[in-house]
Amino acid sequence: MRLIISCLLLIGLALAKPDTTKTDNKKEGYTTKYDNIDLEEILNNIRLLDKYFNCLIEKGKCTTDGKELKEIVPDALKTGCSKCNEKQKAGVEQVLRYLIEKKRDYFDELAKKYDPEGIYLKKYEAEAEKRGIKL
Repeated sequence: MRLIISCLLLIGLALAKPDTTKTDNKKEGYTTKYDNIDLEEILNNIRLLDKYFNCLIEKGKCTTDGKELKEIVPDALKTGCSKCNEKQKAGVEQVLRYLIEKKRDYFDELAKKYDPEGIYLKKYEAEAEKRGIKL
């Protein structure tokens, strides 16, 4: 099954575990194995979207991809997606924009789970506003 977010931050939504195949001294990043998935297709498929959403909020079973995503969300939020490449950051923005504009109840529930004190919402509010996203 494909991954819903080649990112999440969600609330920063980025992707998977650090890539340990790198041998140079560049910063460690998330895996790129999901970078070419069609996020639009997943976001517009309610069955897939619901599966990943329920995994992330622990109300349903997780695929392997969903488990990977759930593991990195806290790190991506904490670090401002600093381990994300540009494609992953664009994916994060695409997913966030979609959730906020079309599935606000999903966004709110994810924010409650991954940012119960509103720390990250406050931290990323100005950047979101610059990009035309109203948190």
